Amino acid sequence: MADTDRRLTHLDPHGQARMVDVAGKPVTEREAVATCEVRMSPTTAGLLLAGDLPKGDALPVARIAGIQGAKRTHELIPLCHQLALTGVEVRIDVDTDKGVATVTATARATDRTGVEMEAMTAASVAALTLYDLVKAVQRDVVIDRLRLTQKRGGRSGEVSLP
Repeated sequence: MADTDRRLTHLDPHGQARMVDVAGKPVTEREAVATCEVRMSPTTAGLLLAGDLPKGDALPVARIAGIQGAKRTHELIPLCHQLALTGVEVRIDVDTDKGVATVTATARATDRTGVEMEAMTAASVAALTLYDLVKAVQRDVVIDRLRLTQKRGGRSGEVSLP
């Protein structure tokens, strides 16, 4: 990597934080996928999957919360650009034997900058919502392994991450 590629893009020449100007970047289709795990007891996972929690059916609420989180990423993460999202999907797979709910969030936009932060915000807000809705039956739930797993579009093309 050349030294010019190592400059800090979110700092101005005086070392002050700034939002990167993306006006010169081409508009391309972009997509990012993030995952997160919510660990709980198998009994709690069974209640979650059945929609039998004291606070009601948590899965649709968590999906909507994740979508809403993606839409508000620019308000939550300093220096993030506001994007015109073209789609956000949040899937939650519950493994009752292991006591794990895996949240997978996909964000899409046709824009000048990536949607990684939107996908990761969607996954984390959905996981936080699950935590909130299951804590009535279990307090020691753990949110774990938030990570970007895939991105497509822009300068780097398609990237799959472990």
